Amino acid sequence: MNQNPTIRIGAIDVLRALTMLLMIFVNDLWSLKGIPDWLEHVSADADGMGLADTVFPAFLFIVGMSTPFAIRNRMQKGESMAAITGHITLRGLALLVMGLFLVNGEYINEAASGISRGLWNVLACTGFILIWNQYPRTWNATLTYALKAIGIITLLMLAFRYKGGEGDNLSGFTTWWWGILGLIGWAYLVGALLYAWSSGNRIALWAGWLISMALCTLNHLHLLPSGGLLRTLISPIGEGSMTAFTIGGAIASEVFWKEVNKQPFQWKRLLGIFLAAGVVLIIAGFLMRPVGGISKIRATPSWVLICSGITLLVFLVVYWLVDLRKKGNWFSVIRPAGTETLLCYLIPYYAYAVVLFTGWSLPAFLLTGGVGLIKSLLFSVLVIVLAGLLTRRFLKLRL
Repeated sequence: MNQNPTIRIGAIDVLRALTMLLMIFVNDLWSLKGIPDWLEHVSADADGMGLADTVFPAFLFIVGMSTPFAIRNRMQKGESMAAITGHITLRGLALLVMGLFLVNGEYINEAASGISRGLWNVLACTGFILIWNQYPRTWNATLTYALKAIGIITLLMLAFRYKGGEGDNLSGFTTWWWGILGLIGWAYLVGALLYAWSSGNRIALWAGWLISMALCTLNHLHLLPSGGLLRTLISPIGEGSMTAFTIGGAIASEVFWKEVNKQPFQWKRLLGIFLAAGVVLIIAGFLMRPVGGISKIRATPSWVLICSGITLLVFLVVYWLVDLRKKGNWFSVIRPAGTETLLCYLIPYYAYAVVLFTGWSLPAFLLTGGVGLIKSLLFSVLVIVLAGLLTRRFLKLRL
């Protein structure tokens, strides 16, 4: 077995942490009033985007950037392609399951289901944690299996009693849409399997990215069928928009890995390549604006290109700080968000449920304007710190 050390790029972890910090922050903006519009999501019919509209695509791009290193590490450990494929598939399915449960919570009919939205989210997230927690090896195996079984039973019971919708249009547990985690799951599945099965072949990756962008563009030109098999296949990946991010991130990582392994390493060359690529993507995005405008909700090609370019440029800055200037300690407080990302995403569901259950709320001045923004930022940091503390104790989610 190859004993090469695990490959890990500090900048990717830090960029993931920063993105998760922003995700928690923008997801908390609903609790505020009197804040700048540019921080929030723009409406579905608008041509433009706010800060919140750049966070999810950045996360998808980082998922793509992480994929080559994760797969390369498994190959170095001697894992077979079948084992790697199985691992990717199980991770993707786990994200799909979690996405579906959280989305169904958004549409729950509390009276018909006999369960509040807050309690649904708490039970669902607890089920996720019980199933996918990496329990200490010192724990009794029977206890570990029992806890996982409780998690599975919890989710099955929730799905069984679920009723969603309003009035006479009630439905059972269904795919209203895939949710944020589900969309990540689909985009990860396609991007990771493409990378693994092609062994990182650049022609295959570029073909995957171009096909994704073509589907996205054709969709907004109204040149794709509104139904049928093709629509069924491409709908979960945002008609190509989601996979454009993950595959684009994988391409960026391959270029990055090639450059940093050249002897001697030339930072200025890497800077030039990524800077040029980022600028070209952003310019291309604006040139594509007539095709559907810039819109996260509608997942337009312009939005895909602009956000990809922005993420690439931010990665350059973070890489320079963390890996070249060795300033990773600047981000030590939020570091758990880069490694315990899923737990950071789930914790706010518990916090919001407590607010719903107790009716407790902060004074209005803490929920308004600049003071409110500081509150949301502190809340985001607190969530990350709590995730780090829980991880040190007994919680370590691994898909």
